[in-house]
Amino acid sequence: MSRLSAALVAALLLSLEASGKTVSGLFRSEAARQQNGQFITKFMYQGRNGLLACRLDNPALAVEKEARLLLYRDMDLDLDNLSCSQRLGKAQIAVPLSQEERNQTIPLQPSPAAWQVLYADRYTCEESSVTPSYADLGFTLLLFNPDSAGNPLDHFSAEEAGLHSFYFLLLLAYFVACCIYVQPLHQALRKGGPMHTVLKVLTTALALQGCSALCNYIHLARYSRDGTGIPVIGSLAEFWDMVSQVSMLYMLLSLCVGWTLSRGRKPQSRPLQWERSPASTAVAVGGVVTQGGLLLWEQYSESGGEHHSYHAQQSLAGVLLLVLRVGLSLLLASVLYQITSTERSTLKRDFYLCFAKGCFLWFLCHPVLFLASAIFNDHQREKVVTIGVILCQSISMVILYQLFLSRSLYWEVSSLSSVSLPLTMSRTNHRGRL
Repeated sequence: MSRLSAALVAALLLSLEASGKTVSGLFRSEAARQQNGQFITKFMYQGRNGLLACRLDNPALAVEKEARLLLYRDMDLDLDNLSCSQRLGKAQIAVPLSQEERNQTIPLQPSPAAWQVLYADRYTCEESSVTPSYADLGFTLLLFNPDSAGNPLDHFSAEEAGLHSFYFLLLLAYFVACCIYVQPLHQALRKGGPMHTVLKVLTTALALQGCSALCNYIHLARYSRDGTGIPVIGSLAEFWDMVSQVSMLYMLLSLCVGWTLSRGRKPQSRPLQWERSPASTAVAVGGVVTQGGLLLWEQYSESGGEHHSYHAQQSLAGVLLLVLRVGLSLLLASVLYQITSTERSTLKRDFYLCFAKGCFLWFLCHPVLFLASAIFNDHQREKVVTIGVILCQSISMVILYQLFLSRSLYWEVSSLSSVSLPLTMSRTNHRGRL
């Protein structure tokens, strides 16, 4: 696990790039010529008074090149099959670059719409001529949506609006829960028991999710001021979340497979515990390596290397991640069915059923939300999936915590039942059966 974590963080930190909003770089005549217009960025505008501001390092060079920015509103427009002149002529807005700073107001958007920005100059469509060896043109591009007062000061694209507030509320919820449960949880961890390692992994995964939320909040807070944020912090947020995902996957797979393989070899009266064997470890490690590889592939498979949430499912790797989650859910369902169908203890059977609820919520929330997001508008889909997955997986962790710390079931699962814990399940229904 430590080697996989090191590989994940290395890949994340070596692939940093902010996606739009404030973009600095070079306008290259040769790149514009090869691509029939150099792609700069994309941004989803909404409402009235959207703004694009371009600052040039060398306005005189821009005038000599006849440099201009081309804005295309229809992101689905098939520009690749058009000739160079037709492609440039399809632009809804052309912004000539002849001044050190050029501002362009975006027309009123009845609904949020994605715009892409391309650079072109006098040499872009001249196929037969030789491009003079001009220096590249340095630029800084700022893109703004209107804020609540209607002023073009909001760096967030329409599909990102609201995420900053969500992470603030999520951190607040984590803080309140930590204040309430940290002491009894610490007592349970100090006490030890057969499920001690499970509680440690759950606590670690939840702490990693909290670190991810904190990093996202810091990145977005800075982003709201300068449109760039702190890319390394944004990548760390993705890293912590990925490690949390693979940690939970390893634990859930290892638990289920271990329980299945140990049945028949262990006394039925023995308390449940994390039964690890070479076979269960191999299955869990295989699942972790597969998911970790797909997470990294999905994160950086997009053209241009733009940094985005892996919840977006914008590539083949994202689809394979969804298929993997569904496949793991079916595997766990099969394993847990075999266990519960032969289990004689009512308490243990209830324990397995509750455990299955937590597992299915963890693995199936992403595929289900991805399918459900199809009914929302384009600018809402990624937010629905990202927020929904975070909330559902947090609820899944609460279910598993409640299960492993439950006083009614935990006496048969672990030796920690003597600890007074706030997360309890009713004992009324079980006393009559014992």
